[in-house]
Amino acid sequence: MHAVPLHLEAGSDVRRGLEQLAQQHQAGGFVLSVVGNLSQAAFACPGKTAPTVLQGELEIITLQGTLSPDGVHLHLSFSDAECQVWGGHLEHGTLVLRGADLLVGFLTEPAQELTHPRMIAKPRVEIATLPGCPFSRRALRMLRTLGIPFLEIQPTAEGSVPQIVIDGVAIGGYDALAELHSRGELEALRGL
Repeated sequence: MHAVPLHLEAGSDVRRGLEQLAQQHQAGGFVLSVVGNLSQAAFACPGKTAPTVLQGELEIITLQGTLSPDGVHLHLSFSDAECQVWGGHLEHGTLVLRGADLLVGFLTEPAQELTHPRMIAKPRVEIATLPGCPFSRRALRMLRTLGIPFLEIQPTAEGSVPQIVIDGVAIGGYDALAELHSRGELEALRGL
């Protein structure tokens, strides 16, 4: 592992900055530490379809999770002016107020090994998504959290997204994926 400092200036998007850092290093890793404040926090709360956005002088408490050239999965917690603590999945639109300093630990293994330790040559899951779609984000988050290797593609057909295909069979969207998960039928797809 090697540690890389990242300084984010006022107005920087925290998630975008970390995504760009992982792309530059073409490596996977995780956030070791963070100090700074935010003017706006965008975070996903369980059960909500759209990110929650809070503005003000917000102090970062923690930022934990993984990053790779393929994306990030990070949990943010912060406090507002009344010392009330908030948190959830870090989303785009989380903006630095005066500055933020992060330390990221990059692994020397290939980035895919961090997310999918025994990844097969071709993932059994394909998922067609569109940027900004809350159900696409939820489905991607579920696959990443469960450690299921997938190939993200552009939609090829009209209709709602996400469009999920497992072993060449279209199963539907997020609701169908969640149903399979609740029945334990996604376990065989895990890359662990």
